[in-house]
Amino acid sequence: MTVTANTPIELVEQVYATLADRVALGRDRLGRPLTLTEKILINHLSDPERQELERAKSYADFHPDRVAMQDATAQMALLQFMTAGLPQAAVPSTVHCDHLIQANVGAAIDLGVAIDTNAEVYDFLRSVSAKYGIGFWGPGSGIIHQVVLENYAFPGGMMIGTDSHTPNAGGLGMVAIGVGGADAVDVMTGFPFNVRWPKVIGVHLTGSLSGWSSPKDVILDVARQLTVEGGTGAIIEYHGPGADTISATGKGTICNMGAEIGATTSLFPYDPNMSIYLKATGREAIADAADGVAEHLRPDDGAEYDEVIEIDLDELKPLINGPHSPDRAHRVGDDVGAAATENDWPLEISSALIGSCTNSSYEDITRAASVARQASAKGLMSKTELLVTPGSEQIRSTIERDGLLADLEAIGATVLANACGPCIGQWARSKEMLEQPNTIVNSYNRNFPKRNDGSASTLSFVTSPDTVIALALAGSLDFDPTTDTLTAPDGTEVTLDPPVGEVLPDRGYDPGENTFTAPPDDGSDVEVVVSPESDRLQLLKPFPAWDGEGYLGLPVLMKAQGKCTTDHISAAGPWLKFRGHLENISGNLFLGAVNAFTGTTGEGVDVTDGETRPYPEIARRYGQQGIEWCAIGDRNYGEGSSREHAAMEPRFRGGVAIFARSFARIHETNAKKQGLVPLTFADPATYDQVEQDDTINVLGLPPVPGENVRCQIVKPDGSTTDFEATHTFSPEQVEWFKAGSALNIVREKVASGSGE
Repeated sequence: MTVTANTPIELVEQVYATLADRVALGRDRLGRPLTLTEKILINHLSDPERQELERAKSYADFHPDRVAMQDATAQMALLQFMTAGLPQAAVPSTVHCDHLIQANVGAAIDLGVAIDTNAEVYDFLRSVSAKYGIGFWGPGSGIIHQVVLENYAFPGGMMIGTDSHTPNAGGLGMVAIGVGGADAVDVMTGFPFNVRWPKVIGVHLTGSLSGWSSPKDVILDVARQLTVEGGTGAIIEYHGPGADTISATGKGTICNMGAEIGATTSLFPYDPNMSIYLKATGREAIADAADGVAEHLRPDDGAEYDEVIEIDLDELKPLINGPHSPDRAHRVGDDVGAAATENDWPLEISSALIGSCTNSSYEDITRAASVARQASAKGLMSKTELLVTPGSEQIRSTIERDGLLADLEAIGATVLANACGPCIGQWARSKEMLEQPNTIVNSYNRNFPKRNDGSASTLSFVTSPDTVIALALAGSLDFDPTTDTLTAPDGTEVTLDPPVGEVLPDRGYDPGENTFTAPPDDGSDVEVVVSPESDRLQLLKPFPAWDGEGYLGLPVLMKAQGKCTTDHISAAGPWLKFRGHLENISGNLFLGAVNAFTGTTGEGVDVTDGETRPYPEIARRYGQQGIEWCAIGDRNYGEGSSREHAAMEPRFRGGVAIFARSFARIHETNAKKQGLVPLTFADPATYDQVEQDDTINVLGLPPVPGENVRCQIVKPDGSTTDFEATHTFSPEQVEWFKAGSALNIVREKVASGSGE
């Protein structure tokens, strides 16, 4: 296996060689036309002739074409991979250093500080990559999803990535799924990726975007219609004549933020826009190969969807979603202004931010810069802090060469490093700003409380890059660039013309500095060192196997009120530095969760002595004393990122079961992978019956596929209330539970030399 800085044409040709026959087989087996989703999935099945294909029911094994890992999640994924015992990753894999760079002063200084501060982690990732045949994109390369789009994504391919926004690659017609590190380890060790066969939700697009409307508004409207749970268990497939009017990078923006509606992934059919982008990024051979099988890279006429959403792009107006939830949609202008007045949200904008993996394409920046140029010509400046995050070194170098960064800097913008930065909480804001209610606007994808700067007082609103620029110039959340004017220094009223974008640079992309390191042909002599004294990295020990008994008398360590996302379970921000040290990062367990019994955040009652303590301390004490426990969530528990730490930390501290009214897909899988039992209340009202001093019995173990699990609430006086819980364990996943984790199964198979 050769790992290069782009996808080899040989890999693409191998995928396309079986495509026509597999599509024909799928049509024959299902007896109907196929969606694009089904074509790609069937082509990547381990056993396409016999595996079940029933949507939302069948579990299937797939062989993805590649794996990508960002540095925060790669640490734990590679620590797990190291225990498997293989000499090299079995599929092309890459590591991308994008999460550990904190935004503070500006690009050059922030990058330098990160390289110094994270030297131990970067050295570890670099050495592990070299030893096991993994490509390494060093700090400053850019955000994983933008780099993947520029180098690795291809129409009809399938990949998994240890980040929830991996679906960005759907902009090039790829089934790209965000997963936890344990799933990545499965694929990197040559075993299949196991996931439930998804439903397919169609989004039928007609018309074309114009004026201030942008691809970002498409996904903001889909989020409005489907909500943060509506895509759970489904792949979102965009189609229709309107889909072909959107650029490949615009499609990527839409697919990227599909993670916010719980979708397994999102994708678009192959079209000339994808071909043009592939050629512009040096992949002419892949474009030619895709052209040769183009009929199989689009849905069949008459393809059947479980649900269809209709969006007329001609009628779509600019949207701004927030705060606290990416599906809380408002029309730009009076609509969001009225909501702000009603909810007492500050109208004054404290910071405006553009870029990130979601919106940092050349087209995005040209649109934003066209607005900035208008403003600069009239003497207007941003009325608030304006921060720009290039998505990759290639984007940064190109927009600098073409004067676009200068256009933004002319109205007061500060350019940050090519990294995630404030989008994932890596933002050093002033203490004064963190302690007061304030409003920020950004072109990012996720806006949970504390997400961007660690402060619950910050209200984050998501919109398009060009709307962010307009709002920054106005300084007020209720500004409507389609109707309102700005006052220039000379007193004249300025009407902003709609943004004008260029899909691709006329002079081609400037690759900038080469930050990719290919692994050596033979990495067997590379030494990977993890110091026992390190507070950043810690070698893993296998979780214990199930002892064959039911779980009895489980205290409820935490019952969450309202949203309990992965940010609530395992916060990012300053905690990112411990992503490779399971014990240390467990110091953040449930710190953001709101206690349903008291309304306080991050603390509960320790049953061993009745004292109130922070949740991480209670979990540590329970773990040390061998007390098994459970936690309870509300709806869509584990919404948000792919971070498996939110599952590993409870398991590490002695948690054995998580109950909720419903689960987010990635987190539910991560829990099962680590040997936890995620159980959904068969009657959602059972959530309300659990009180602080109760314990819970889980009687029906191991879980039996297709059958509910019998459970009991045990009151302090010994009385019991029976209830049932549903689950999604497949027969294979039951074996994960019995073994103590999926990784324990992989270790056994690798050690025995057995195959799948």
